[in-house]
Amino acid sequence: MYICICNAITDRHIETAVSEGAITVEDLQRQLSLGSQCGSCKACAKACLNSIHQQNRVMAAAAPCLI
Repeated sequence: MYICICNAITDRHIETAVSEGAITVEDLQRQLSLGSQCGSCKACAKACLNSIHQQNRVMAAAAPCLI
Protein backbone atom coordinates (compact mmCIF):
# COMPACT_ATOMS: atom_id res chain seq x y z
CA MET A 1 0.00 0.00 0.00
CA TYR A 2 1.26 3.48 -0.81
CA ILE A 3 1.94 5.57 2.27
CA CYS A 4 3.61 8.56 0.61
CA ILE A 5 2.26 9.24 -2.87
CA CYS A 6 4.66 12.13 -3.53
CA ASN A 7 7.73 9.94 -3.12
CA ALA A 8 6.17 6.55 -4.04
CA ILE A 9 6.90 5.06 -0.60
CA THR A 10 4.99 1.92 0.31
CA ASP A 11 4.47 0.03 3.55
CA ARG A 12 7.12 -2.42 2.34
CA HIS A 13 9.66 0.39 2.08
CA ILE A 14 8.83 1.28 5.67
CA GLU A 15 9.19 -2.36 6.75
CA THR A 16 12.63 -2.45 5.15
CA ALA A 17 13.63 0.82 6.81
CA VAL A 18 12.55 -0.57 10.19
CA SER A 19 14.61 -3.70 9.62
CA GLU A 20 17.54 -1.37 8.90
CA GLY A 21 17.03 0.49 12.18
CA ALA A 22 14.30 3.11 11.68
CA ILE A 23 12.41 3.74 14.91
CA THR A 24 10.65 7.08 14.39
CA VAL A 25 8.93 8.99 11.59
CA GLU A 26 11.98 11.27 11.61
CA ASP A 27 14.14 8.22 10.84
CA LEU A 28 11.85 7.45 7.90
CA GLN A 29 12.21 11.04 6.71
CA ARG A 30 16.00 10.70 6.75
CA GLN A 31 16.11 7.24 5.18
CA LEU A 32 13.27 7.47 2.65
CA SER A 33 12.53 11.21 2.23
CA LEU A 34 9.04 10.42 3.52
CA GLY A 35 6.98 13.56 3.99
CA SER A 36 9.47 15.81 2.26
CA GLN A 37 6.93 17.14 -0.24
CA CYS A 38 3.43 17.83 1.10
CA GLY A 39 3.74 16.05 4.45
CA SER A 40 0.19 14.69 4.50
CA CYS A 41 1.53 11.12 4.77
CA LYS A 42 3.15 11.52 8.18
CA ALA A 43 0.13 10.40 10.21
CA CYS A 44 -0.35 7.30 8.08
CA ALA A 45 3.39 6.59 8.18
CA LYS A 46 3.34 6.84 11.98
CA ALA A 47 0.43 4.38 12.17
CA CYS A 48 2.25 2.00 9.81
CA LEU A 49 5.46 2.34 11.83
CA ASN A 50 3.62 1.66 15.11
CA SER A 51 1.96 -1.39 13.59
CA ILE A 52 5.29 -2.81 12.42
CA HIS A 53 6.88 -2.20 15.83
CA GLN A 54 3.90 -3.89 17.53
CA GLN A 55 4.21 -6.91 15.22
CA ASN A 56 7.92 -7.11 16.00
CA ARG A 57 7.23 -6.99 19.77
CA VAL A 58 4.65 -9.80 19.47
CA MET A 59 7.04 -11.93 17.44
CA ALA A 60 9.90 -11.29 19.88
CA ALA A 61 7.69 -12.26 22.81
CA ALA A 62 6.67 -15.49 21.08
CA ALA A 63 10.24 -16.49 20.20
CA PRO A 64 11.73 -19.08 22.53
CA CYS A 65 14.72 -18.12 24.62
CA LEU A 66 17.66 -20.34 23.67
CA ILE A 67 20.10 -19.43 26.41
